[in-house]
Amino acid sequence: MAHVIKTDGEAIAIARELAATFAEGAVRRDAERVLPVAELEALSDSGLLGITVPAEHGGPGVRTATLGAVIRELSAADASIGQIPQNHFWYLDSLREHGSPEQQAFFYAEALAGRRFGNAAVDARGPNGERERATLRPHKDGYLISGRKIYSTGALFAHWIPVTALDEDSHRVAFVPSDAPGVTVVDDWDGFGQRTTASGTVLLDDVFVPAEHVMRVKRAEVSTFRTFGLLIHAAIDTGIAEGALADAAAFLRGYRRGGWPGAQPEKVVEDPVVIQLFGELAVLTRAARALLESAGDAVDRARSAPPEDFPELAAEAAVAMAAARAQADRAANRVSAEWFELAGASAVREPLGLSRHWRNARTHTVHDPRRAKVHDVGNYHLNGIAPRSYPR
Repeated sequence: MAHVIKTDGEAIAIARELAATFAEGAVRRDAERVLPVAELEALSDSGLLGITVPAEHGGPGVRTATLGAVIRELSAADASIGQIPQNHFWYLDSLREHGSPEQQAFFYAEALAGRRFGNAAVDARGPNGERERATLRPHKDGYLISGRKIYSTGALFAHWIPVTALDEDSHRVAFVPSDAPGVTVVDDWDGFGQRTTASGTVLLDDVFVPAEHVMRVKRAEVSTFRTFGLLIHAAIDTGIAEGALADAAAFLRGYRRGGWPGAQPEKVVEDPVVIQLFGELAVLTRAARALLESAGDAVDRARSAPPEDFPELAAEAAVAMAAARAQADRAANRVSAEWFELAGASAVREPLGLSRHWRNARTHTVHDPRRAKVHDVGNYHLNGIAPRSYPR
């Protein structure tokens, strides 16, 4: 059994402790594409995978901002590890919104026990770009599910793989054991960044799923579900910015420019221009962190509001999250790239692994383009039109 975390403060403290150990091997894992199997076992044992389980089900039910802080700490150490549990928390939140009481009781207990939830949500594409949707067919006291899913982050390391699929009349999520007959997880992710997320392919060939493990997704006019999911993306990017900034500072503190023969080398950190430019990058990063926490609190305000206030507060939460996502995108990409202008050629030496922050930022931020988030914020403040709060 995993440790059961009791408070928000304990969750953040454990995340920081784990992050320090994960950082030690991050360069080697990225360079050699070593999958973080042992690190994810430690994450399971720590109790962090159960922190969003509601108190009535035995979990701490931490603030949304606390989840953001945990993901941010992990991502600063190793952005791949920070991304892997993204879908774990996404589907725990989906259970909150769509699961039956029996499904909630069962799967929340699994999360508290350290079981990991992966993801098989993105449909593969056919030769003409059409989606190859996974399908459910009734079979005995359950369903048979078949299909091919891509970008399945977390599936390779998961105990449970939630699979999105269509039956005759609705959208459903089937919770499939990763070792079920007919399930194949292919480690074919080959991106230049986020190298060890194993965001590969899941193949399903008439996999049987009992009816009690299939959740019907109920569409709603307004929801905070998608907003909650975006928080995790923003937290990953903010963590990347913080990790890059910390590594940049450590490198620059030990870097001296050579002078004329016989002259004392100049400490680069005493150069006013370097201090100014580094300060600009630090401001971007601090702003991303502040917006991330603010957006998390906005989600919680909406969720605790009376029904008559919920639509307005859910819209505000969606805008707050769009702003956080936009700022985190900018901070991650700029900090991880621009600090190299303050250093010499020795900063780009491969053994240092300092390019991984930029590669991770560039890879992860293409998931959800910044321009779309800026448009959402502008459209709300200019025209009063809130972002879509529910996924298509």
